[in-house]
Amino acid sequence: MSSRIEQIIEEIEEFMNIINRIAQDHPILVDKYLQGKEIEVDAVCDGTDILIPGIMEHIERTGVHSGDSISVYPAPTISDTVKAKIADYTERLAKALHVKGLINIQFIAIGEDVYVIEVNPRSSRTVPYISKVTGIPIVDLATEVIIGKTIKELGYQPGLQPEADYFAIKMPVFSFEKIRGAEISLGPEMKSTGECLGIAKTFNEALYKAFLGAGVDLPKHKQMIITVKDADKGEAVEIGRRFEKLGYTIYATRSTAAALNEAGVKARKVNKISQESPTVMDLILGHKIDLVIDTPTQGRDKSRDGFLIRRTAIETGVNCITAMDTAAALVTSLENANDQFTLIDIAAI
Repeated sequence: MSSRIEQIIEEIEEFMNIINRIAQDHPILVDKYLQGKEIEVDAVCDGTDILIPGIMEHIERTGVHSGDSISVYPAPTISDTVKAKIADYTERLAKALHVKGLINIQFIAIGEDVYVIEVNPRSSRTVPYISKVTGIPIVDLATEVIIGKTIKELGYQPGLQPEADYFAIKMPVFSFEKIRGAEISLGPEMKSTGECLGIAKTFNEALYKAFLGAGVDLPKHKQMIITVKDADKGEAVEIGRRFEKLGYTIYATRSTAAALNEAGVKARKVNKISQESPTVMDLILGHKIDLVIDTPTQGRDKSRDGFLIRRTAIETGVNCITAMDTAAALVTSLENANDQFTLIDIAAI
């Protein structure tokens, strides 16, 4: 049995024990997780035709709540075939549900295959974002449609609208430092309390502006901590290598440090909280760390090192990332930070 399968079994057993602490009639739902790109669409349907202002692609893979994901318009990596399927499915679903007004749909794209996560025959948090970046006032249009107008009567050609010649990236903003004791790791429960928007002609510039708008202004000390679960060590190696090229000194806990050093990424081993100084906590409290990348195991035990590390980082003003896709996006933005960007385009929604 591979170590990865053993780890999955351990995680399942841990969750089962958490669930079974309280007796329930039907405590367990077994579902299949599809790891792909999450795609989101807001549209207006008049009962016959549908107007889709644009397709938004999430940077974080499926499993992170859409409200906590970094969202990119226009979708940068999916194919025209996938875009056509999404437009077709959106129209068919809206008609099947007899929608007159707004509809929000979340998809998963795996290769050229498209799956539906959920359909919401209502407005969503991304409506102001997609309206702002496309210039299509979909709330006004939906209101007109509800009282009997058609999309064509309102002066719009039905279907998926042409993509803009710029990128617009919606970045979630969190308030974890104000909610003492809250778990900050990203997952299926929405935790963001706001969002900001970076707009630019290129993806890299828009991404950099979005991080700045969210208050992630690096580098300062060019020192960071990486401590990740076993399943993420492969991705952590590549991310660590990129941060190392940017001049960062990397500290890591024992097993993460071993994985990084074995792959040729120089990492300084640092002790866990319960071990002798210097520990991870000493580094964070020393106010010389720019960033902590910590991906938690599936449990939410507040006595674990990981939870204490994440909370201490947040409470001392250190940026803390808990998803590898977000970490990859951040290092991409930093790699391009020296470009001549015009920061006047950072806009708040």
